[in-house]
Parts: sequence; C-alpha cells; structure tokens
Amino acid sequence: MEHVSVELTPEEWELISGLRDIPPSPLRDVMNEMMTALVDYVREPKCAEMQADGVPCSSPTADCEQCLKVQTLLTTLRHGL
Repeated sequence: MEHVSVELTPEEWELISGLRDIPPSPLRDVMNEMMTALVDYVREPKCAEMQADGVPCSSPTADCEQCLKVQTLLTTLRHGL
C-alpha cells in the first residue's frame, strides 16, 4: 500500500473519516462505487463546450446547461437522504 501525505481541510477529514468508519459490507462496496462515479462525473461534467484544455467558463457555477444538470442531480441526491 502506498503512503500519501496530504493536508486536508476539516470537511475533507470528516468525509474521509466517515468513509473509513463504514464496516466492510456489500453496502460499503456499492457506496464506494457510487462515490467514485459521482466524483468523476462532477469533476468532468462533459460540457458541450469542453475543449482539450478545459471548459470555456471559469467556474462550474456558470449558467451552463450541463453544469445545471449536475447541480440538479446533486440536489436531488442530497434531498433524497
């Protein structure tokens, strides 16, 4: 196992600690798959305007149809909890 040393914000530490507190189980496996897919999706929202060097907007809060779609998905997931 590789050892990585990084500084975390209190919010990042709380998230990572929470993930590590979940006991091994099929539920944890599905949650890990979902979290990985969700992070990948939000990190790369697949904007129609995206180029090899990034997106033309300076922020994912811009009024872009795809960013609004991602925001709606995240809001729906959050309210579903």
